[in-house]
Amino acid sequence: MAVIDIAGFVADLKDHAVEHGFHVHDERHFVESYSLRQNWEVDLHPEEGCEGPVDLYLSLEIDPRTLLGFEDVVVDLGEDDDEPPDEFHFPLSFTWALPPLPRSPDLLVLATELAGIGGVELPLDVSAIDSYPAATDAPERSLRVVAHQRVSLVRIRNGEEVPCETLERCLGVSRYLLEHAPEWLG
Repeated sequence: MAVIDIAGFVADLKDHAVEHGFHVHDERHFVESYSLRQNWEVDLHPEEGCEGPVDLYLSLEIDPRTLLGFEDVVVDLGEDDDEPPDEFHFPLSFTWALPPLPRSPDLLVLATELAGIGGVELPLDVSAIDSYPAATDAPERSLRVVAHQRVSLVRIRNGEEVPCETLERCLGVSRYLLEHAPEWLG
């Protein structure tokens, strides 16, 4: 007996993202046959950026041990207990990706500006990867921005979505990157 609906939560999360100005492109669900770990991935971007270079990937990781532990606690609840303790969480990652940038921004400046958008509620990691298509080619720099959150299984069970503020901050980061991408792409 499942005590929470993960697929329903992902569907609600996609609908909620659309309400906050995102356009959903794709969804994937992976199940590891040996460990039964699951990963839900959703590809989206701001509505106005359909043709743009900025993509946002949401990734929800399901650890079967956490899920089973939560189910055990819920099943063992007495009639007087209202809710299980809020000790069970799944990691939810937001990852922004851009194509190789001929005019890469200063990473420290970018990280500082994005920190103002993400705030303490959505801490962001800004990084870049230099790759060489061939040994004689100049490096190509790809930009990556990642935010990690934790999703409470109690909140999922209660039908609560990712907070609106988190999605609004994600939209702000997406729009910032979309606005500056033409300058970086040259």
